This record gives sequence, structure tokens and C-alpha cells, in this order.
Amino acid sequence: MSHQTGIQAGNDVKDVFANAKSGDQYRLLKIVIEDEQLTLGGTRQASKKWDQEYDSLVLPLLEDDLPCYILYRLDTSNNQGYEWIFLAWSPDHSAVRHKMLYAATRATLKKEFGGGHIKDEIFGTVKDDLSLSGYKKYLTSQAAPLPLTAAEEELRQIKLSEVQTDISVDTKQQTLAGVAFPLHGDAVNALERFRDKKLNYVQLEIDFEKEVIRLCNSEATEVKDLPMRIPKDAARYHFFLYKHSHEGDYLESTVFIYSMPGYKCSIRERMLYSSCKNPLVDMVESKLQIEIEKKLEIDNGDELTSDFLYEEVHPKQHAHKQAFAKPKGPWNIPSDGANHI
Repeated sequence: MSHQTGIQAGNDVKDVFANAKSGDQYRLLKIVIEDEQLTLGGTRQASKKWDQEYDSLVLPLLEDDLPCYILYRLDTSNNQGYEWIFLAWSPDHSAVRHKMLYAATRATLKKEFGGGHIKDEIFGTVKDDLSLSGYKKYLTSQAAPLPLTAAEEELRQIKLSEVQTDISVDTKQQTLAGVAFPLHGDAVNALERFRDKKLNYVQLEIDFEKEVIRLCNSEATEVKDLPMRIPKDAARYHFFLYKHSHEGDYLESTVFIYSMPGYKCSIRERMLYSSCKNPLVDMVESKLQIEIEKKLEIDNGDELTSDFLYEEVHPKQHAHKQAFAKPKGPWNIPSDGANHI
């Protein structure tokens, strides 16, 4: 089965998982994502009952600006062995791209470890969520239909999305809820000039450090120039004013192009561009009042030929199938017995 982000556990982590599930050597495992791989971030051994050392082992491992996963072993067991709590830490102050990456890899980690060993799963954005007190509140909420906290509601939404995230990231589908990064001022100005027909091409890129969408290129562009505008090693968003004739009429159609050259981009870049795409398009259409005639997703610029654009903007209608002719009924034979034609 394919993984949502392509991230998998290294052999050392798999060995630790196997040892942890087969005995009582470990009380806690901390897992982080490094170099696009699930990596061991630390382990702790048991010295007391699970609830007596929970806070002292778990809370110091929660960093204020970096997400992580923690597997904490209980003293109870089921038919597969010891039961574990799965803690997903996603602090408010961590970067959006990190939150997305850990959210999209959560299901993968559970599969690698073995979902049958996980008794409870808790999602936290502040340390109180993942403290012993927070865990007990979680157990209470599971026993009674209490209103969900913000963190519990986010976990519920993530679980719902996981049904549709078990796909390879190079497929052209959105794997997470959209993230609406703001547009930098230069990008807004360029799009407004594009709307007013003062520009016929605008290319946008994501600034990962600042978490904004910036202007990358606004050179005058004809159809023949489009392939050269598409980077071969980076994702981009493009707005192109397609000027052409159709059935004798001169038309100017706005085409939105999302270019993503597959695995030449990092996992984070693929995820972030995919997730920001729909919010960007919605904002451009609703706030800037730019009507987009056609939305395209491409791997490389070679696809953008004149014939391709024309057929995408004006798809051929399916030929109308002739209705099956109902056979004529038998002749009416008059009472005189003669055949009248």
C-alpha cells in the first residue's frame, strides 16, 4: 500500500518497533521526521507504573516549535501485547509546512507500528493537551458525549481526511485541507494588472520561509513562449491570458496552470503547493474578481502547445448519437381487403 507522503520508517526504527511490541524494554518512543524518513528521536525505559512517570517522561520531549510523535506504553495488554498511547504533537508556533508534513504522515506511522497495539490517540497543540491530566480528560470525553475541544475537533477532521490521503504524493489530488498562505503585495499588484489586461502572464511561487506567495515572473508571454516559462525543477502557479479565435470570434480566456515536475521537488514542496492551490484560486476568483476559464495541472511545459490549449479551453463536443428509429407498425388493412399505399 502506498504511503501518503512517501515517508517511511528506517530499518533501525522498525527494529525498535519490533522490540518495543514484543517486551517491556521501552516505556516511551519519540519519533521525528528527518531527511524525509521516520527517525528515532529518543527512547525511555520504564521504572514506575505508567501513570506515575507519564508527565516526567513525556512533557520534556515536547518542543515549542517542532512537531513530533510519541508512543507511550501502558501497563495493560490485549491479545497482541502491551497497549500504547499514540501522541501527535503539533505546537501552535511550528511552521505550517511542518504541521502539514506530520499530519499527512500520521497514518503511515500507525501502520508501521501496528494499529492493533494503539489503545488511544491524542492530538495536542499545547502541552496541557498531552499531559496526564489531558489524557484523563480525553478518556472522560470518550466515555461521555461532551463538546469537542479545538484540538479534538482538528484530530477528528484529520482522521476524516486520512481516508483520502493514502495515496502517493505525485498523484494530482489534494491530500489535505487547503492552507491559505497570504499573497505578497507584489503578487497582488501583478494580478490586479493582469485582471485589467495590463499584463498577460503572471507566475507565482511560494516563499517557504516567510510562508507567503510571491511574484516570480510577469514577462509578456505568447503561447509559443509558455513552455520556456515552466521550471523543470520547481513547482509554480501561472495565470495566462490566452488570446485566440473560436468560431470566428476573438476571445481572451484566463487559464490557470499549476506546474509540478514530480519527484524533482521535495515532499514538502509538493505537499505545500498542492495544498495552497485551491485557496489561491478561490481567492483570485472571489476577491480579485478574475474569472478563470480553465484550470490545468501539468508535469512539464512541453504539454503547453497551441493545439493543447485550444482543445482544453474549447473541448470537442461528443457527436450526437442518432436516436434509434422506432419501426413502423403494420399497415392498416381497410375493411374492403385492399392494400392502400
